[in-house]
Amino acid sequence: MTENHPLKNPPVTRREMLRTTGMASLTGFAGSAAGAVAQTPQKRPRIACCVTFWGAPNSHADWMLCKLMDGYWWQGAHTPSRVEIVSVYLHQFDTSGLGQKVCQAKNIPIYKTVAEAVTLGGKELAVDGVVIVGEHGNYPTDLKGHWLLPRWWMYQQVIRVFEQSKRSVPVFNDKHLSYNWDDAKWMFDKSRELNFPLTGGSCVPVYFRKPEIEIAIDTPIKNSIVLGGASDEGASFHCIDVLQAFVERRKGGETGVKAVQSIRGPETWKWAERNPWVGRLLNAVAASFNLKPGSFQENARANACIVEYNDGTQAAVISARGGGWTYAGEIEGQNEPTIVSMLGFPGPYAQYHASNAQPHWITEMMVTKKEPFNAERLLLSTGITNHYMESNWENGRYSAVGRRLETPVLNMRYRSTRGPQFNTGSRPPDVPYIRGFDK
Repeated sequence: MTENHPLKNPPVTRREMLRTTGMASLTGFAGSAAGAVAQTPQKRPRIACCVTFWGAPNSHADWMLCKLMDGYWWQGAHTPSRVEIVSVYLHQFDTSGLGQKVCQAKNIPIYKTVAEAVTLGGKELAVDGVVIVGEHGNYPTDLKGHWLLPRWWMYQQVIRVFEQSKRSVPVFNDKHLSYNWDDAKWMFDKSRELNFPLTGGSCVPVYFRKPEIEIAIDTPIKNSIVLGGASDEGASFHCIDVLQAFVERRKGGETGVKAVQSIRGPETWKWAERNPWVGRLLNAVAASFNLKPGSFQENARANACIVEYNDGTQAAVISARGGGWTYAGEIEGQNEPTIVSMLGFPGPYAQYHASNAQPHWITEMMVTKKEPFNAERLLLSTGITNHYMESNWENGRYSAVGRRLETPVLNMRYRSTRGPQFNTGSRPPDVPYIRGFDK
């Protein structure tokens, strides 16, 4: 892919790059997936942002970058920004007029290449962190439904600069690592090889919850479902990442995935009938929403992502409407399932509530140089999504009842050590973004 657009803004001046706000940050550049000790506060971490498209107020780039620039709503209050965006790269430059306008108003330079954005036009790495938002834009889908977003393409150019500069910094990658498993595994492996913190994934696991609870570490979870809109690859990943955020905290920790299968349409409910635990959890969720038993099973356009874990734990993501995103789990020793919902849209659309907690954890990683959660979860959620999309296809032929795919590549173990990470308190007020210009 070649960019021919001109550089719209000159590089930031020394004065602009050295602006300080009194907020704490860390000195030093070498990334560490295991974490680092805070040092003397100096300036806010400088962030390079590489995005596919920034042309609409509902694009991920707009939701995230505006909050990284101007602060976000966290735990019932506005939190000022603790990072500084010092460069932007726009892959689909010509259609990213909103991003051009914001950057011009904020005096943030837009560079012609990924490498220039992370070197600030120089020859070596010149920023303290990288944010990749490869979501939205005019990109094709393939036969299997993969949206061919160039996340890996941008990421590998960042890696080239890391390797040439012989140092690295934290990287955030929005949603799943890549539509391609080999690329995704390479991305994760590079974070370990070059020793930098990596995070990403869905914003939904850190969404407002009802009830406001977290599953305790080492909870003896037996079976789990997640209900939510799962009409395509991107929506399915949201649900799969929610599932992983809960089941990774089961007794013994994450053991990896043995097999993945996709079932689409009415056959979903035939599978559910053969697995009574699914019906029990579906009816428990229906009751929690004051719906009649069997309400979710009336959806003829349902689909299911079936996940078998190496330790015998069973789970499924099932497409459903009307319940936001809801997790339900059968737990050994408890008579009733544990049900946690991430409901509706709790806050004005202008402030895109769901993206407030995620910028908080992006910021935390940039400031502390520690991963907010195990990056293995991001890789595992990506791998489940990849194999789910492959399951319905064999030799160019589609089947509504997909193949059960054995997944030895997903044999990964880790133990979650994080605490609760979801947003709480009052929802954000209905105030506009601080864009730096009038409508």
